[in-house]
Amino acid sequence: MNIKAKKSLGQNFLEDETILQNIANSIKTNEYDLIIEIGPGKGALTKYLKAKKSFLICYEIDPRLKDTLKKYTDKKTKIIFKDFLKANIIEDAKDFPYTNLYIIANIPYYITTPIIKHIINLDKLKSMTLLVQKEVANRLCAKPQSKAYGSLTVYLNYYFNIHYLFDVSKFAFNPVPKVESAVVKFAKKSDCPNVKNEKLFFELITDAFKMKRKTLKNNLKNYNWSIIKKVLEKNNLTENIRAEELSLDMFIELANALA
Repeated sequence: MNIKAKKSLGQNFLEDETILQNIANSIKTNEYDLIIEIGPGKGALTKYLKAKKSFLICYEIDPRLKDTLKKYTDKKTKIIFKDFLKANIIEDAKDFPYTNLYIIANIPYYITTPIIKHIINLDKLKSMTLLVQKEVANRLCAKPQSKAYGSLTVYLNYYFNIHYLFDVSKFAFNPVPKVESAVVKFAKKSDCPNVKNEKLFFELITDAFKMKRKTLKNNLKNYNWSIIKKVLEKNNLTENIRAEELSLDMFIELANALA
């Protein structure tokens, strides 16, 4: 059955076997681990994930793929036809006595951030391997003082060590998308950095990057600037600094001083 990609679902089926194997090889699992695949499509990557003999749950939003994917179902593999963002992963995985959790996803760029936020606090999460638009990959892996560096980068660095693994040509997909892609791996930190007040920390990051062209002082008018100024001076930084020039550690120091 020839199933054509749906533009409305952002579907582009990855068909390059070398790339598929490299994505599967980005995680090392055993039979007591759980892999979650988001967007298995026609099962091109699923067959390599099944070969690991781990527990496997695949979330697919397109019901047209039921017949194509049903052959992968067995006592260690579930195929769930549901929008992943509405899924209760803990409930769906309750029959699997897993030790560690690994996420692998080929996702449209416009839902990258919602998906990350949906899984970031999952218990037992070890890593996420995401195939995303190259521009998004650059943003996720950006370093301070680069244009791509933003609040999302800081937010993710709080939880993960982030690795840009490799580029993926648009010609590896069918249909061929307009953009190039890349694979990024997020390895969960065993301990998050020491932040006194997480709510304040996340609000500070969001507000700091609100207007990227503006200075930190202009974006943080609702905060105690005298405290912020002291921390900046201690680190030999001026009041005219922009958020994109500050590292994760610097944001933590500012948040803890304000807390």
